[in-house]
Amino acid sequence: MFRGALAFSLVSTAAFAVWAFGAGWFAGRGGEAGMYAACCAAFLLFSGLLLRPALRWGGWARFYAEFVPAFLSYAVAWCAVYFLAGDGAGEWIASLAGCAAFAAVLAAMRRGWRVYLISVTVLFAGHSAGYFAGRHVCYTSLHSTASELLWGTLYGLGFGAGTGYVISRMPRS
Repeated sequence: MFRGALAFSLVSTAAFAVWAFGAGWFAGRGGEAGMYAACCAAFLLFSGLLLRPALRWGGWARFYAEFVPAFLSYAVAWCAVYFLAGDGAGEWIASLAGCAAFAAVLAAMRRGWRVYLISVTVLFAGHSAGYFAGRHVCYTSLHSTASELLWGTLYGLGFGAGTGYVISRMPRS
């Protein structure tokens, strides 16, 4: 969990930099959807570079074959719920939906259904702690570039710890 938290905090900070430094640029070039897609691409790229070795997730092919579908499922579920339900309660529901989707893809690929519920629970707890702590810091401070990057760091710590747990618990197929 520690290695996952540390590695994914770096990944997430880099991905949140797309928002922190590029939100204005995306306003006329794809808007919010384009920015979210670019953030997702940054998550996928940097996860391969930093998360894969930290979690000893096997070779590149295995990592991308498992992580990309799991993370894309998380991102689609999170965004769908968030865009439908909005801020507040919608973010909590999006967090649960995204974490459930992420763990479901890994459970299906690794035949890890016996640890699915505990995996979702730990992933949801870590993800939500990091996401909402970061959100709180960002929106109760000056909402600056630095606070947006800090949100990414805190989100990454929580989601990375949860991901580390899930990977350590899921059987290797």
